Amino acid sequence: MRNQLAFLLLCVTLLLASCSATKNFVYLQDMEPGQKYPVDFKHEAVIMRDDRLRITVSNKNPELAIPFNIHDGTFRVGADGNISTYADMTSREEGYRVDVDGNIDFPILGTLHVEGLTVTQAISLIEDKIEEGNYMRDPLVSIEFINFRYTVMGAVGHEGTFNVDGDRITLFEALAQAGGVSAKARVDKIAVIREVGDDREMYIADLRTKDVFDSPCYYLQQNDIVYVEPKYLKKDAEDRGWQIGTTVLSVITAICSILWAINSFN
Repeated sequence: MRNQLAFLLLCVTLLLASCSATKNFVYLQDMEPGQKYPVDFKHEAVIMRDDRLRITVSNKNPELAIPFNIHDGTFRVGADGNISTYADMTSREEGYRVDVDGNIDFPILGTLHVEGLTVTQAISLIEDKIEEGNYMRDPLVSIEFINFRYTVMGAVGHEGTFNVDGDRITLFEALAQAGGVSAKARVDKIAVIREVGDDREMYIADLRTKDVFDSPCYYLQQNDIVYVEPKYLKKDAEDRGWQIGTTVLSVITAICSILWAINSFN
């Protein structure tokens, strides 16, 4: 009877230890099924220095918009008399680069300060400038990021720099693009390093709790660096030790369960 109790206690201890270790890898542990949580649908990326923007101006009278769309091309007059632009193969890189002072040089309007503005705010700025100059009425402006990218390092499937199609990506999506976090990652300490003006700031996100949705780093900004801290520093030796330890734990648990079952029948 004592042997059975000893085996049972050992099995329970090992199972509890295994469960407690696994629990650290569970995301969003405090979210409840069926519970509603608010979503920030209005998030917009903020324009920063060195961003490259594709800006297009249109109007119900297309010929009025042409002078505002000649940054990457030149005029062409068709056989039917219609005026359009075409790309010049010798022209510089596509889009408008935000310079070190946060400005772009826009046709007709000249220098515009766009650093720190959201896309919506930059669109309003250009539309207002066009209307104030009486160049056209009711202009339509669209702005897209061309070089929105971020970097993921640390305990992930594969490190690297990734490009974003658009200007909206979450921390979870970024980690998934990098192959997810590895078994040795500290999911409670995901660091996001961000350039803010002339400074760099670091935010810490805990993937185990729903509070991550309210973190300023849940939505990434361009050029963010995501660093997933490992649980230990010695990579190769500790990786093998963790794998061996996990295997031994599983084997011991299985053996104890079998022995306990055999003894219970005797």
